[in-house]
Amino acid sequence: MQALQRLLLSQRWEFFIVVLIVVNAIILGLMTSSQAMAAAGPVLSALDRLILAVFVVEILLRVIAFRTRFFTDPWSLFDLLVVGIALMPSTGGFSVLRALRILRVMRLISVVPTLRRVVGGLIAALPGMASIILLMVIIFYVFSVMATSLYGPTFPDWFGSIGTSAYTLFQVMTLESWSMGIVRPVMEVHPEAWLFFVPFIMVTSFTVLNLFIGIIVSGMQQDVEAEAAASRDAMMEEQHHVAHQVKALRGEVRALAEAVEKLAGPKAPGA
Repeated sequence: MQALQRLLLSQRWEFFIVVLIVVNAIILGLMTSSQAMAAAGPVLSALDRLILAVFVVEILLRVIAFRTRFFTDPWSLFDLLVVGIALMPSTGGFSVLRALRILRVMRLISVVPTLRRVVGGLIAALPGMASIILLMVIIFYVFSVMATSLYGPTFPDWFGSIGTSAYTLFQVMTLESWSMGIVRPVMEVHPEAWLFFVPFIMVTSFTVLNLFIGIIVSGMQQDVEAEAAASRDAMMEEQHHVAHQVKALRGEVRALAEAVEKLAGPKAPGA
C-alpha cells in the first residue's frame, strides 16, 4: 500500500497525468472541428475514451491507496467530480453534459502545485471579497437610481430603469466604449453629465476593483505563509526526531562501551 502511495505521489506520475490532461484537452478541441472529425473522428473518439479510462483507473487507485483520506481531501473530491461528469451519458436529457467534458482540463489545478496555491489564495480571499461585492452592490444601486432619475427620460434605452442603468454603468466601469459610446452622447444633452460619470469611474474602476486585487494578493500571501509555516513545523519536528534518535544512539553506544569494559576486566599492573 505504501508503495502505491509513493507511486501516486511521485513526480513521474504527476508528469504523466499532466501530459494526459493536456493531450485530452487537445483532443477535445479537435473533436469540435468538423474537418478533424471527418479526417480522424474514430481515432480521436478512441483516444478520448482511452484517456478517460486511465483517469478512472487513477481515481480507483487513489481510493485504494488512501482510503478514507481520499474523501477528506478537497482536491481529490474535485477530481472525482470532474471524472464523474465525464462518465455521464451524453445523449438524451444529459446531452448538455457533452460540453462539460472539457472540465477534465480543470484537473490541472489539482495536479500542479502552483495552480493549487493560486486557487487556495483565491478561496482564502473569498470572505474579504464578499465585503467588497456588497460595497459594489450598494454603489451600483445608488448610482443606478441617480442615473435613472437624471438621464432616464432622455436616454431610456440606457437609463430607462434601474436594471438597464446598472448594466450601462457596468459597461462604463469596464471602460468599454464608455466615452464615445455613452458619456459623450449623454453630455450632448446634459453637458454637466461628466460630474456624474467621472466620480463613478474613479470610485469603481480605480478604487473598488483595486481592492479586489489587494484582497486576492493578501489571501495568496497568507496561503503561501501558511504552507511555509507548515513546512517549517514539519522540518523542526523531523529535526527533533533526529536529535532524539541521536541521543538514544549515544546512550546505546555509551552502554555498549561500559559493557565492553566490564567484560574486559581490570587492566593488569604495568600493562
